[in-house]
Amino acid sequence: MNNTQTKSPPAFAEAKNPRQKARASGMDPNHWYVVEYDSAVKKEQVKEVTFWNTSIALYRGDDGKLVALQNRCLHRQLKLTLGAVDQCNLRCSYHGWSFNRDGRLEDYSHDSFGKPLIKKQLRTYPVQVRYGLIWLFPGDPELAGEHKIPEIPELTGDSPWANFVSDLTWHTHHSMVMDNICDFSHAFLHRKYKPFIDAKLTHHEADDDRVYLTYDAYMAGGRISGIFVDRNRVNTRSIELCYQYPYQWTNTGDSIKNWSFMLPIDERTTRVFFLFYFDALTIPLISMKTPKWLTQIVLNIAKPLVFKPILEEDGVALEAEMLAYETYWDEPPIELNPVVPMFQRLTARKWEEHLARKETPQATQSE
Repeated sequence: MNNTQTKSPPAFAEAKNPRQKARASGMDPNHWYVVEYDSAVKKEQVKEVTFWNTSIALYRGDDGKLVALQNRCLHRQLKLTLGAVDQCNLRCSYHGWSFNRDGRLEDYSHDSFGKPLIKKQLRTYPVQVRYGLIWLFPGDPELAGEHKIPEIPELTGDSPWANFVSDLTWHTHHSMVMDNICDFSHAFLHRKYKPFIDAKLTHHEADDDRVYLTYDAYMAGGRISGIFVDRNRVNTRSIELCYQYPYQWTNTGDSIKNWSFMLPIDERTTRVFFLFYFDALTIPLISMKTPKWLTQIVLNIAKPLVFKPILEEDGVALEAEMLAYETYWDEPPIELNPVVPMFQRLTARKWEEHLARKETPQATQSE
């Protein structure tokens, strides 16, 4: 057995190349991250969400407002998600101690034993709802107003596009997900459904915050997906993609668009929310442009039949890649697509900048 197989992948400081750096990177917490569907947290319900090994209690009070708190009781450190929502507070399951939405102890339920000497309050996190998704800001709350949730005008206003969200949780590092969803050289993996065929990279560029690229490719070439694409109205021979840190978006013919929002749970687990939206589809034997309500029905049918199976194929490959990297991390990187190292350098640089901010006294105090 060689040395590579007896050692673990290097930490960020010891990484030697962009791939190793990216695979050892977290994600900058000073951005908004999708953590759950809005419909998944009912009134008086609490759920655990995790951002990069940090457990957070997400609950909705009886007034309908969402709250995100550090997920531990200050008494015996039990997770508050084991407890229950009591009006607008969160009550620990063990002794019934209740914390309000500001993270302060409000009721300890057995005051005959004396008042607990707790001056510390639980950390709270800014939270918003947009596009039917719950967004959380895990970094410095004072920066939450500076870093915006992506604006998607097609999903707002009086006539939003037909859309759906599909999410999957994969046992893989978030940087591998980004490599996968932006690199169109893996068409063989999707040979059954053919979401893209004969992709050729035509342009790529990078700056401090993003990597932008275009491919010439035949989009939606599968037997099922292809019949619903209106090729008379939509250019399906090319696609734009962008890794707009920490998000990713695509655009096909200004009519088929997608955002991908990654939630890095830990070093080898990532939940991804894929938001697809369409201006219109075509129905076989009908020449007219489909109305949005009918497009939505078609999408609801296509989601489990086409989109989710394609994403599940990616998941199988990504989880296998994660296992392989943990063994063969020191093998020389081989990348035929020049944009992949660009994704990795952007991921690593953003993590390095975050670590540098944490080392300063001001950043340490705020976080």
